[in-house]
Parts: sequence; structure tokens; C-alpha cells
Amino acid sequence: MARGNQREKARAKNLKKQQDAKKNQRKDGTDAKKRQESDAEILRQKQLAADERKQAEQLEKLKKERARR
Repeated sequence: MARGNQREKARAKNLKKQQDAKKNQRKDGTDAKKRQESDAEILRQKQLAADERKQAEQLEKLKKERARR
């Protein structure tokens, strides 16, 4: 009969493991969404910085061309 008790313990352990996995999945979904939004914001900031840098380079180029004339 010891074997039956072992099976019951294994079933209970597996059930708890499955429940914990479900909890983590729900949590990861919201965390993933927040992370995705923050990553998008970081990329927007990087793009703005790159655009500003390009614009500054173009202004410098124009100033140099005008100075030559």
C-alpha cells in the first residue's frame, strides 16, 4: 500500500506545480506588456536623439558650405 501513498503525493506535487506555472504565466503576460511598452519608449527616445544629431550635422554642413562661398 506504500506505493499508493507515493502516487498520491506525486499527484499532489504535480498539481501544485501546474498551479504555480499558471500563476507565473498570468504574471509574465502583464510584465511582458509593460516591458514591451518601456522598450518602445526607449526606442522612441533613441530615434529622437538620432534625428536631432542628424539635423545638427546637416546644419554644420550647410554652415561650412556657406562659409566657402
